[in-house]
Formats: sequence, C-alpha cells, structure tokens
Amino acid sequence: MSRLLTDRRTLLKAGLAAPIALQVDSAAAVSLDLTMFGPERLFADVQSYAEAGNKQSGGAGDRWTADWTAKRLFSAGFEVDRQTFDVPWFEASHCELTLGDHTIPLVAQPLAVETGEAGLAAPLRLAEIPERLDGAIAVVRLPFRRWSSLVDRAVREPLADALARGANGVILITTGPTGEALLLNVPAGHPVSDKPLALLAPRLAAPVIEAARHGAAAKLALRGRGGIRAAQNIIGRRVRSGRPWLVVSTPRSGWTDCAGERGPGIAMWLALADWMPRAFPQHSLLFLCNSGHEYENLGASHIADKVGPAPGETAFWFHLGANAAARDYQEMPGRLLPLPSADPYRFLMTSPEFVTCAREIFKGQPGLEMAYPSAEGTAGELSEVIKAGYVRHAGIFGAHRHHHAVTDDLSTVTPDPLAATARGVRDLLSAVVS
Repeated sequence: MSRLLTDRRTLLKAGLAAPIALQVDSAAAVSLDLTMFGPERLFADVQSYAEAGNKQSGGAGDRWTADWTAKRLFSAGFEVDRQTFDVPWFEASHCELTLGDHTIPLVAQPLAVETGEAGLAAPLRLAEIPERLDGAIAVVRLPFRRWSSLVDRAVREPLADALARGANGVILITTGPTGEALLLNVPAGHPVSDKPLALLAPRLAAPVIEAARHGAAAKLALRGRGGIRAAQNIIGRRVRSGRPWLVVSTPRSGWTDCAGERGPGIAMWLALADWMPRAFPQHSLLFLCNSGHEYENLGASHIADKVGPAPGETAFWFHLGANAAARDYQEMPGRLLPLPSADPYRFLMTSPEFVTCAREIFKGQPGLEMAYPSAEGTAGELSEVIKAGYVRHAGIFGAHRHHHAVTDDLSTVTPDPLAATARGVRDLLSAVVS
C-alpha cells in the first residue's frame, strides 16, 4: 500500500480558504443517496441496538450486536472478519447489605471478589474519617460526577486508602445525576480490590451512611459466578489496491444496555459504512466495531496492534466514542427532566490541522462546536489510536447523564440531535479527506 502524498500544509490552507459547503459537496456528490443520515433511519438503528439488551463483553447482547453489525457491513460490500479475544465476566446471584431487619440492594463491581455463603459480618465505617478501619466494611462516598472508571485517581485513591487502613470490604457510593449505582471500567487482568467491593446507589445511601457514622453492625453478601469467555471485534474492509486507508471505529460493549452511551456511535458508524464506499472511491476503507471496552479498552488495544493499517498508509481515522449524541436533561432535585437537545458533555478532538475546520462544521452543536487539538488530552479508545501513531485523526467521546447507569435506555436518545451530529461527521470527513 502506498503512502499518503497529500501535503498537510496545502490541505490546511485549502480547508481555511475554501467554503466548507464546497468541500462537502465534492464527496457528497459521489453518493446522492443520503437517506442513511436521516433521523428516522439513524434512530431505528439505535432502537435495534438498545433492544439487544445488556452489552457486557461476550454476553448475549454483545454477541447479537456483533452479528448484526457484521451483517450490515457485508450488505454494504465489506469483507468481514472477526478478531476473538478473552474477557472476564461475573454475574451476581446475591449482592446486598443487611442492616438489622432491612436489606439494601447493592451492585457487584467486576472483577468481583466474593464474600462466600456466610457473607461478611462487620461494622460499617465512613472511610473519610481518619482512623483505622481494621475488620470494618468501609463506606466510600464519591463526590458528584459522571463516573466512568475505577482507574480514575478520584476513585482509585480513596479505595486503596480504605484497604490500606484495614477494611475487609468496601462499598462505593457513586454519586451522580441519576441517583443510580454506576458501574466502573476496570483492567481485565485482576481485581482492583482484593476484598469484596460493591456499589451503592446514592438514592439508597442515606440509611447506610447513618449506620456507618455510628459503626453499626452489618452484613455484606456478594456471591455469583464468573470466569473467562470469548468476545469479538468486528472488522470490515473495502480494499482498493495501493490506495490510502480511511478508518472508522466505534465500541459496542459496556456494562448496561448502553443506548445513549453506545447507540448513537453505532448508528452513525453504520450510516458511514453505507455512504463512504461511494463517497471515497480512491481510498481503502476499514470499519471496526470493538468489544471489551469496559475492560479499559481491551478490544481496541488488540485492534491497534494487530489489525490497523500502517499509520503512514492511513489518510484519516475517525473514532465514535461514548455520548456521541445522547439527550440532554435538566437536573432537578431527585429527577431529570428530558430536553430535545444533545448533552453538551461531549468532546470533539482532532489532530491540530483540522481544529479550525471542525469548529466551522460543528458550529452550534452543543459540546462539539469547540473542537480541541488532541494534544490537549484524549480519553477512551481514541487514546489507543493516537498511541499507535495515527497522526491524522478525529474522535468524539463524553459521558451523558445516564452514563454507566441501568437507566441508560432508549429514552436517552432523541432523533434530531443524532442526525445533526451524523451530518457533521459526514461533512468533516468530506472536508479533510483529499
């Protein structure tokens, strides 16, 4: 495969001087059928994705989505491969805290360490009080945030501190917009905690916090089954010999149904798979749909090392991450009121030469209107792309209000912002790919 010959300075100069609409028309004219970017079709694909259920890597919903996306790529004219790798899994049969006559449901945080049949009987203690926690069940209250990862320093450090002070178990209160327990991404290799660790929904936390203030006796039960199972990355190729590559990637897995977290990215990815073979006839195309995301980008790490074309042969890589176009909400005490607009807590990062162009194309789209150079910091699977040396890139990622919550269902997506974002991605590709 030949190297990309376009001079970046020439491309940037052209991008700044020429009207964006003219650049977009050149690629769009190749494919006059743009119905795949309409709100009805995009939303129908989000609905199909949401109805597949829970998307934990290698589980039933993830496997269904893998088959579905593979069939869609094949229908669009791609050669389809699957890359199989191992992922851990855990399904809790019991995860609860007993306080006297009251039982409070908890959520097991994979990779889980079980308590055994007898459970863990111990006093509750608030972890923020600076004293030894020997033999106690420590209650760690996280501040209000849209939590995502157990590797996050703001989670990792108080957890490690509670364990270092002798706690025999830990309950994390993941304080966030929904009031639900928020599952956290973890490394796949081993549990972050060598003691039982469970999550508590903030809306249920008041009696647990009060009991921990007084060192009340409690019993933590965390039991289930788990192991290792197979997950798959879906890989679609349209090879045009000697032509530079365009790559579009998106994760599909996650802890919950992931309708708002993953659905918009999946729908846009499918629309681009239908459109790009005709829009870019002078390029080879690689479309990637990754599993293993909740294990700190495990699937994407396999892709970057073993599947991606050489960076020097890659004209552009676009990544569609979390919260590409989820619904916004008004936050009211104890509830969220839906809005018709997109949640602005999403980021558009590009390689430096495309920042100005991206800002023009996404003008007026909440969160995305202020594209940033990726050198200022990225997150999620886009980080794997950049780390692998792909210097011409862009990506969207973020966290909507139902991120990693059981409430992340189809109600978290609305069609019009989804379509506006999809058109923006289409137009950015048209503008920056020579």
